[in-house]
Amino acid sequence: MDKSAEPARTILFVDDVQMFRDLGALFLARSGKIVTANDGLEALELIRSDRPEMILSDLAMPRMDGAELCAHVKSDPDLRTIPVVLITASALAADHARAIHAGADDVLSKPLSRVALLETVNRFLRFSRVRGLPRIAIEAPVHIRAGATEGWGRVRNVSRGGIFIEADVSVSPHSEVALEFELPETPRRFAPTAMVVWRSAEQRMDAGGAPLTGLGLRFVGLDARSARYLEDYVHERAPIAPAAAMAEGGA
Repeated sequence: MDKSAEPARTILFVDDVQMFRDLGALFLARSGKIVTANDGLEALELIRSDRPEMILSDLAMPRMDGAELCAHVKSDPDLRTIPVVLITASALAADHARAIHAGADDVLSKPLSRVALLETVNRFLRFSRVRGLPRIAIEAPVHIRAGATEGWGRVRNVSRGGIFIEADVSVSPHSEVALEFELPETPRRFAPTAMVVWRSAEQRMDAGGAPLTGLGLRFVGLDARSARYLEDYVHERAPIAPAAAMAEGGA
């Protein structure tokens, strides 16, 4: 089938600043049909009339901000499958957490990187199924705290958006925990909060015979500097994925 004959996918870009709307439309010009909105209220009208395949929205906007817009989309049975990526200029971990709690499928930071933006759009739209973020295998100790319960484990792999660990702490899926860890070969310490997305049924034993549970976690409270550092760290060490290669080529 000739892909050039396929209808262009509609991507909605929402920002209250004209310059950022223009920049987003320029970056995404070859990715689909770009429509823009000034805020969440205008975006909701466009979503219901144009039904975009993807929504990218600034977090901080007047009238209705990106978190409210995302929550509206994700609570509507007819719209909830539309990927929503929130973009924040805030350096605060609390604002990243607000985006995740609103139901955002991904969170990007300003200033926007063209490559990161295209990689994100490709992840959700170019392939038949959503591809995960680039991640790398590492070995590092991690401290995990869930309420009054705490313990130690090992980081097995990490991405910009999450982490897989094996730990001696029993926590349930969808619960939030506090983590502390360092990346190998760096002095930087990370202390994000994270949500348990899944827990492996199979357990391993540590050197002392204690059971270790595998936990897949998504970062919730993560400051912008840490997110950028993680992204750079992973990209420097990970093989170039097809989506990244296409983004770098401008497709």
